[in-house]
Amino acid sequence: MRLDKPRVAPLNDDQLDDEFKNIMGDSPLNIFRTLGHHPKLLKRWLVFGNHVLAKSTLTPRDREIAILRVGWLCRSGYEWGQHVVIGKAAGLDDSEIERIADGPEAEGWTAAEAALLRATDELHDDQFVSDATWSELSQHYSTEQIMDLVFAVGQYHLVSMALNTFGVQLDEGIEGLPKR
Repeated sequence: MRLDKPRVAPLNDDQLDDEFKNIMGDSPLNIFRTLGHHPKLLKRWLVFGNHVLAKSTLTPRDREIAILRVGWLCRSGYEWGQHVVIGKAAGLDDSEIERIADGPEAEGWTAAEAALLRATDELHDDQFVSDATWSELSQHYSTEQIMDLVFAVGQYHLVSMALNTFGVQLDEGIEGLPKR
């Protein structure tokens, strides 16, 4: 974690209104408790976030490989920790999750997974997917899937920036970035 205490403290249970509870349930994560300070932003952001996380044309496994890579590149312990759990549910094993930190050149990735990781790195570093990587992606993914990839990387950069800047602390039972 970049900050050992929040800059924007998560709302406690007494501060959560009925609308928030109806949307988030009884045990909202710290990210939602923090964004609850700005209800209009939270409500609108959830629409886009829901597309990226639940309605994307990418497989859940591919989506999580990209999201975890963003979390790693942005040094977002909260993002990494939450998506380790989601990634495992999407079929990633511990060795694959560990290998995400090593990037697209690590042994063991399929050509499609390496292209996905390479595109994520390029978007992070240059906000642009090179022609060579685009060509490789196009051999494995549809145009819609590539578009969903670009928007997923952008979404999770935004989320990582917010999490890091606001100092959102890990939820109970979640581990942050591994020491490397």
